[in-house]
Amino acid sequence: MLPPTGRELRIQGSRIYFMTILLRCLLISAAFVGSVFAQQTGHESLPAEATFGTTVVIPGGLRGSVYLIPKNTTVLPDFERDPVQRVGEIWTNELDIPPHHWRSGFPGLTERFEWFAIDYAGRFWVEHPGRYVFALLSDDGSRLFLDNTPVIDNDCQHPPDLRVAAVRLEGGGHRIRVSYFQGPRDCLALLLAVAGPDHQWKIFDVREFKPPPNPDEWHFPSASSLLIVPVTPDEASLAASGLTTRLFDRDSTSKIESRKAGMGCSAPPVRTCGN
Repeated sequence: MLPPTGRELRIQGSRIYFMTILLRCLLISAAFVGSVFAQQTGHESLPAEATFGTTVVIPGGLRGSVYLIPKNTTVLPDFERDPVQRVGEIWTNELDIPPHHWRSGFPGLTERFEWFAIDYAGRFWVEHPGRYVFALLSDDGSRLFLDNTPVIDNDCQHPPDLRVAAVRLEGGGHRIRVSYFQGPRDCLALLLAVAGPDHQWKIFDVREFKPPPNPDEWHFPSASSLLIVPVTPDEASLAASGLTTRLFDRDSTSKIESRKAGMGCSAPPVRTCGN
């Protein structure tokens, strides 16, 4: 076989060039169509960490029991007495799910993305005793318990809404529980934030509330207590958008905009609590 002539090589090179251009155009078109579809269906681009948890056990993390709940549920169920079905458990270090549209289900547990509930429980350590303010943002209902004491009630079916409470925590170990349910598809949110004695808002993360590794440095009693205290007018008037700004104003601009985009689920905070 004779080697290709210069003209044949130029023709082959032109074909490869135009095929490359065509492939790039197809990829760009696919990305554009995907973006338009996401906007039309309301599926915002969210940070990878915006999940309810993983089926992989996280030592020292929050353990969430996942339940299927009856359709038309309007308040958090009694997980021991009501007709709910436990399908498994997930684990997480934080609850950081801003308002967004979600249809992912729970891989390995259930494909359900509406009419489900999660009951999170765990422990945390307070190294700096003092006044702590907790903010619980959710869609739909949620409740926060500290040391088995009800602290925040954000229950019922409702769009993304925020509730705030302040407590005085002694140093040492404490229990935390966050109960949550999602009603009808497909907008949801679950975010727990805290401001400690330094008055700096941040996502509550159990990794930042661990006891010293050496038990000899545990200078607090094994059984700690809390006291619910009044919130200030500024804390009481804190809105979801204001909390988002305070939490993420030190992040990159793109991350802030991504968080704000999720607020597209917002609606007037009308609550449906049944009869």
